[in-house]
Amino acid sequence: MKSKKNKSVLILLLLVLMSLPSLSASGNNYGKKKHFVLIHGGSHGAWCWYKVATLLRSEGHNVTTLDLAASGLNPKQVNEIRSISDYYEPLMALMESVPATEKVMLVGHSLGGVSTSVAMEKFPHKISVAVFATAYVLSQSLSYSAILSEISRRNVSLMDTQFFFGDGPTKPPTARLIGPKFMATHMYQLSPPEDVTLALTLVRPVPIYNEVALLEKETTVTSSRNGRVPKIFIISKDDDLLTEDFQNWMIQRSHPFDDIKVIEGSDHMVMFSQPTKLASHLLQIADMF
Repeated sequence: MKSKKNKSVLILLLLVLMSLPSLSASGNNYGKKKHFVLIHGGSHGAWCWYKVATLLRSEGHNVTTLDLAASGLNPKQVNEIRSISDYYEPLMALMESVPATEKVMLVGHSLGGVSTSVAMEKFPHKISVAVFATAYVLSQSLSYSAILSEISRRNVSLMDTQFFFGDGPTKPPTARLIGPKFMATHMYQLSPPEDVTLALTLVRPVPIYNEVALLEKETTVTSSRNGRVPKIFIISKDDDLLTEDFQNWMIQRSHPFDDIKVIEGSDHMVMFSQPTKLASHLLQIADMF
């Protein structure tokens, strides 16, 4: 009798466990290994994804974090970047190397959304879904120049940002570097202090592109290619750089999105302030696509 009772209890426990929802996945693609490509924002590098990349890898997925040109450990210097195509070239080289039979999941943060959008245009057949985490989104109806104009109109204080004049003091600046006060106030205000310390030692100047016609040419996307790739936006609720209002401004001008998710209690550096929530959303999205 006791043996039968124990078996009944075990069966009941198994049934209960089987009915519990999974924290990492829930759909038809559960258990399938995915390839995430994480694309950093301006002045940052692959290093900023260390928390999220660890969480995704712990679920058995393949994760690539790359440095765009003159970023992170990339050997190029900012004065060698003459156009935005030079800047996003490492991502395009990576996408070129992806076998035609495979697809990756792109995740762009902040300025990394521009590179993500261009990759969607150039390699739509190699991308299962593109995720924009409080990132710039380019579409047929929203150009990079329009985004920059809107940012300028909103007049965010640049505080202690440094500017560099690679073409001479009488010419427009060719690069900028965010300062510690700007970072603490607008980007990292909800992030752990040790991550701010890490960033202060690793950020690098980001190029400024003064040739508007060339910038437009190298960031133009179309509905027939870029528009074929499913895309999802993740709103960072308490972002003080790309505010929630600005994120919604971009969303309204770059529809359609397959989904829009919101992370609360996160600053601009959502991968530092809410890494677990961000990773959880990415795992759910991977399960959908």
